[in-house]
Amino acid sequence: MGAALQQENKMGVMPVGRLLVNMALPMIASMLVQALYNVVDSIYVAQLSENALTAVSMAYPVQNLMIGFSTGIGVGMNALLSKSLGSRAYGQANQAAGNGLVLSAVCCGLFMLFGLFGADDFFRIQTDIPEIRDGGTAYLTICTLFSFGIFGEILFERLLQATGRTMLSMVTQGVGALLNIVLDPLFIFGGLGIPAMGVAGAAVATVIGQIVAFFLAMLLHWKKNPEVRLSLAAIRPRWQITRPILSVGVPSVLMVAVGSVMTFTMNRILNGFSSTAVAVFGAYFKLQSFVFMPVFGLNNAMVAIVAFNYGARKPDRIKKTVLLSCIVGTGFMLLGFGAFQLVPELLLSMFNPTAHFLDIGGQALGVISLGFLVAGVCVVLCAVFQALGNGLYATIVSVARQLLLLLPAAYLLSLTGQLDLVWWAFPLAEIVSIGVTVALFVRIYRKKLKPLYH
Repeated sequence: MGAALQQENKMGVMPVGRLLVNMALPMIASMLVQALYNVVDSIYVAQLSENALTAVSMAYPVQNLMIGFSTGIGVGMNALLSKSLGSRAYGQANQAAGNGLVLSAVCCGLFMLFGLFGADDFFRIQTDIPEIRDGGTAYLTICTLFSFGIFGEILFERLLQATGRTMLSMVTQGVGALLNIVLDPLFIFGGLGIPAMGVAGAAVATVIGQIVAFFLAMLLHWKKNPEVRLSLAAIRPRWQITRPILSVGVPSVLMVAVGSVMTFTMNRILNGFSSTAVAVFGAYFKLQSFVFMPVFGLNNAMVAIVAFNYGARKPDRIKKTVLLSCIVGTGFMLLGFGAFQLVPELLLSMFNPTAHFLDIGGQALGVISLGFLVAGVCVVLCAVFQALGNGLYATIVSVARQLLLLLPAAYLLSLTGQLDLVWWAFPLAEIVSIGVTVALFVRIYRKKLKPLYH
């Protein structure tokens, strides 16, 4: 009880700047580790061939969906779990954890079935180049068949985070990422008695890292997380438990699903030009994660602060938190913009590029990064919507930006036959989406924050 009060006092009285830094730094570090995890496979695979990089890039939408489903369930589970712990409903907290485990297992099973029966068709509808199709199918099949690693890792890390043990969850992420970095070259190129497996080896290294992180997170949960206990009784599905988990988690899943649909469709549009364009787009996505992931970590801290002070009816602290988050988020995006504008060749050099790859990639990074100038504010304000209990607004912005604006613009620009024009769809969509986001923020401010002053 004392610890809870101490946390409440900190959230409600600590200077906003110091509070945001105190809470955000561990989360930003965690997100950067995740970004590193995502990019390592592509860097090593690119040493094999450009087609190998294209294969991994084409698999990304499904990998992103796996992360989206696992984190969506984790977010929903944690929302109910934290609420239950706060009200001392420990039985319900255990049931939230148990039902979260069941939902994760169901989703994992679906992805495993996709790996068995759908991976080959997924690549056949994207490309007719045998090297890309065969390598990509092998990579995606392994990642999905052993997806229990990523689902289990994220679930147990969320259980640790729900009780405030964020440092332990960072340890598990760090161990998994480090193991992936060490094993990637061994399984891809061979060594220490391990045969060279090519693209498939990247998938093997990835799932080993995820599985080890899963078992480590589970062990730390059992040893260091006494507030939440899993049992056969807790695991039994209960609609009154799964419903609130899904009501919070499904919007998060939908937002990731929208991103996966966008990536898949963009790959199809770009493949109409060349497989090199697809490889460049995949490289861009890996690089931009180092720009956006810190902002997402900042958002995780900002959401907790805004939600607490909304409940405490402290609008001035909310305004300061949102304003400071927009400034810091924009700062991260400006750093990314500067890097993409000034040293694109240096960034792309990690992917063993050809001269043609560098030419296309330099144009892509220069144009797409123009959207970074407004993206920071957009990302932060979307998180404010979720903090104030209106995830629908965030979903509207995501759908509008990626499906209603970006894809139609990219398709229409592709009809010109000039690849360099297609990249302009990204900053155009970003400019329109910031307008939509600000309009929705003004609406939610008038409806939810302004009344707090009365």
